[in-house]
Amino acid sequence: MIKKRDLQECHTLYDQMVHPDVFPFVRQKAYSYEEFLFLTKQTIEAEEQGELISRTILDEWGNPIGTINLFDIENKSGFLGTWIGKPFHGKGYNKPAKDAFFHELFYELDMETIFMRIRKENVRSQKAAEKLPYVIKANETRPAIYEKLNANGDIYNLYEIPKDLYTWHLYQSPQEEEQALEA
Repeated sequence: MIKKRDLQECHTLYDQMVHPDVFPFVRQKAYSYEEFLFLTKQTIEAEEQGELISRTILDEWGNPIGTINLFDIENKSGFLGTWIGKPFHGKGYNKPAKDAFFHELFYELDMETIFMRIRKENVRSQKAAEKLPYVIKANETRPAIYEKLNANGDIYNLYEIPKDLYTWHLYQSPQEEEQALEA
């Protein structure tokens, strides 16, 4: 479902990233294939330096369909950035990609908190985030981070995924499924 980034997937990912329904919401924008290739090289190097974590999202046939990243890593936390190509929207790829990435971040790389900044105009992403039982809207509980995100205007909502709440959800899920089967 996810794998480390490499340069061989750049053509496919660039073609998907520039779609007008995707491009406005991509954090690392590239305006040409060459720029995307350069940014991908920088991303791979930044991961080697511990500055970020970046993975390619794959479909069931192993084709690249988007990226999932943790940016601005500091104090065992960072900001999530995800995009999926338009042809793959609404097809169920987002949740398994996030589950695989969160598992790696929390249990293999020892992160404690994942933050998400979502543009207030990006209703689709806000609804997707708010469906997840381990996500907390953090505009009021993390005012310093919220204010920093919105220093240039009221642009973003802030969401937080704490490791303990995510872990609690993982342990609750099998019990909830068992109860539903018994009913």
